[in-house]
Amino acid sequence: MYLASDLRKGLKFEIDGAPHIIIGFEFKKPGKGQSLYKCKLKNMITGAKFERTYRSGDKFKRADLEEQEMEYLYADKASYCFMNTSNYEQYFLSKEQLGDSMDLLKDNTICTILLFNGQPIDVTLPNFINFKVIKSDPWAKGDTATGSTKPAILETGFEVQVPPFIEEGQMVKIDTRTREYVERVNE
Repeated sequence: MYLASDLRKGLKFEIDGAPHIIIGFEFKKPGKGQSLYKCKLKNMITGAKFERTYRSGDKFKRADLEEQEMEYLYADKASYCFMNTSNYEQYFLSKEQLGDSMDLLKDNTICTILLFNGQPIDVTLPNFINFKVIKSDPWAKGDTATGSTKPAILETGFEVQVPPFIEEGQMVKIDTRTREYVERVNE
């Protein structure tokens, strides 16, 4: 159990049978009475956001969350299949659960899946993934302005801004947290 004094940004706990994460936190101590903890919460299953205020004596149930390393296998029309690398059990996540991650999801990528009571609810991609550029405009000599970029389409269909020297067929490293080009890689 958590106490109200344990509340802080990023803490995950259970409300009404669903996991929630604190995305905003403010502590107030009025002159009289109990301390107040104003929290902005996000339901980790539905994504709904709301605010609640708690008092210093309130208690919270710890969410039954577990992280597992899993390999992305394939996608069908409705879901994305991941396999637990230790016991070969398969889990399916919907497009809504993946959110923006599906733009950078490549076959056989090892991801971290967050499970709540044994059910997958969230995916964390590796920080860096290498992709093949499948479409990019050619580089015209003389286009050497500092900081210039051009759009490139990656093998997953995701469009990213790259330096002008990147050509079709080359491999590039993408930071999945910022969704930006990092460097050209040789494979």
